[in-house]
Amino acid sequence: MKPVRQIEIRVFQFPQDYQAVHDLWSLAGEGIQLRRSDDPDEIEKKVQRDPDLFLLAEAGDCLVGTVLGGFDGRRGLVYHLAVAPDFRQEGIGGLLMEELERRLRDKGCIRCYLLVTVENATAMAFYEKRGWERMENVYTYGKNL
Repeated sequence: MKPVRQIEIRVFQFPQDYQAVHDLWSLAGEGIQLRRSDDPDEIEKKVQRDPDLFLLAEAGDCLVGTVLGGFDGRRGLVYHLAVAPDFRQEGIGGLLMEELERRLRDKGCIRCYLLVTVENATAMAFYEKRGWERMENVYTYGKNL
């Protein structure tokens, strides 16, 4: 692993950070599937609910990573962990996850979930290394409303 660059973790600001974040998600690869819930209006609603759980990583003035968390009062969720390709393998994803998990614990969250696409072995290894366990006995369902 390369040495970690000077990275600042901060909270996402809407609308000024939206385009840079969406661009990063678009370049992230197979792990992030952009949908209607990633449109500006939907992100604005998300930020109103959990403003402190949408985190950005910056190196200087360059956005290099992001993670979006949620907490419904019972369980936490992790969405869209992404690190810019030129900054991968430097510990940035780990820094983002550590900070998000800390913030979730501070809110009283005792269990958290995330989804990984079946072809994303890199993400699976990343999360398993950090103590996340694959749940073999669960099916995921989705429905557009």
